[in-house]
Amino acid sequence: MTLDVVARDGLVLLGCGKMGTALLTGWLAAGVPATSVWVIEPNPTDWLQSSGVHLNKGVPPAPAVALLAVKPQMMGAALPALQALGNGQTLFVSIAAGTSIATFEAALGDRTPIVRTMPNTPAMVGRGITGICANAFAGAAGLSLARDLMRAVGQVVELDGEHQIDAVTAVSGSGPAYVFHLIEAMAAAGVAEGLSPEIAMQLARATVCGAGELAHQSPEPASQLRINVTSPGGTTAAALAVLMDEATGFPPLLRRAVKAAADRGRELGK
Repeated sequence: MTLDVVARDGLVLLGCGKMGTALLTGWLAAGVPATSVWVIEPNPTDWLQSSGVHLNKGVPPAPAVALLAVKPQMMGAALPALQALGNGQTLFVSIAAGTSIATFEAALGDRTPIVRTMPNTPAMVGRGITGICANAFAGAAGLSLARDLMRAVGQVVELDGEHQIDAVTAVSGSGPAYVFHLIEAMAAAGVAEGLSPEIAMQLARATVCGAGELAHQSPEPASQLRINVTSPGGTTAAALAVLMDEATGFPPLLRRAVKAAADRGRELGK
């Protein structure tokens, strides 16, 4: 891991909500000293206040990284605090959906090294996945540093370019919400079939979590894992005949949902 440069030169974290906290927790666990981190956060949690980082005490003159973890609608108001670091050696890493590299270049300077990322909330338990892309000034070294930063909380995939970031947002960035809603819907369906709400929810949560872990650990593709559960003419096959219907099932529904999320990401970027 190349995080030694962060330990030496420092890291600025602009915003420390749920995702910022997940990232900071991962960095500290990976060995980045708390004294090498400067956090700007107007509403710090008790944990953040006791973490040992420099909290709301300005920023160092030339940190290795400035990570932007505020919500997109707050970015315009927050960026001026870091404007002096633009067009320098500091690598800017954004986790904000809908805020383009061009927007950051306009605010910070067009020679600013910038990496745009899209992580997701399973980063909070070390099981996230992040898509990353960069401008020309970040270069291979900037991408490598950003990759190591995001690997502290899960997997990283390098994209062909920024044009793919809205698709990543729609699939994995927003994706945990789709899975949580699946749990809700499965539990509600169980209640409709006569289960108590408590037992239906326990069954749904455990099933989704267990299936996810099986998919994580198994070398077989998801399609084969599905086949393994499905006996010809059995109960699973009856359910899948509904779920896999080409007109009304999961595939067309999820295509519409993912497209809606990607379209919204493109709108936010304008």
